[in-house]
Amino acid sequence: MPTIRILPHAEYCPEGTQIQAPAGTSVCEALLDNHINIEHACELSCACTTCHVIVREGLASLGEIDETEEDLLDRAWGLEPNSRLSCQAILAQQDVTIEIPKYTINHAKEGH
Repeated sequence: MPTIRILPHAEYCPEGTQIQAPAGTSVCEALLDNHINIEHACELSCACTTCHVIVREGLASLGEIDETEEDLLDRAWGLEPNSRLSCQAILAQQDVTIEIPKYTINHAKEGH
């Protein structure tokens, strides 16, 4: 079972942590299942960028990025070459390290 290492984020995971999730699970689902309440305004339907993460290690092990995700990422705050929408980043067998950006494009938090 792959491990997701989450780098410290002041709001969602102040000290950073590591979680495990089965292969085939999206990074966003894994975070939410482990009480790391990352924003996900479109309810994991690849229609916004609020679940944007930066993959610091293990990018190649995640599922392929498609054109819809690439187009949406263009609107994400703090976009980097190794950015993914966590709702679309599907775990394989290798461990990954992610960083949750400081900001999202949401002006108001959803009640998740």
